[in-house]
Amino acid sequence: MALLKLAALGTLGYVGYKYYEKNFAAREGAPAFAGGQPDKGHQAVRDAGPDAMRDDNDRDWSKTDQASDESFPASDPPATY
Repeated sequence: MALLKLAALGTLGYVGYKYYEKNFAAREGAPAFAGGQPDKGHQAVRDAGPDAMRDDNDRDWSKTDQASDESFPASDPPATY
């Protein structure tokens, strides 16, 4: 009986690990980067825009948001405010 419980627990752990790999392991790396973005290199700079973000944004993307995102990491703010 103990062997059966151990086998069931092992199976549950394996299934949980595979679920984690499929859904969350691809998100490792820089938190701001979407899939396919170059997060490894000399500088961690992602492309501008909502499509390059890892997490979905529930609100609309305005021109001000776009200009601010394009200007980062520059020290000068965009002139579209």
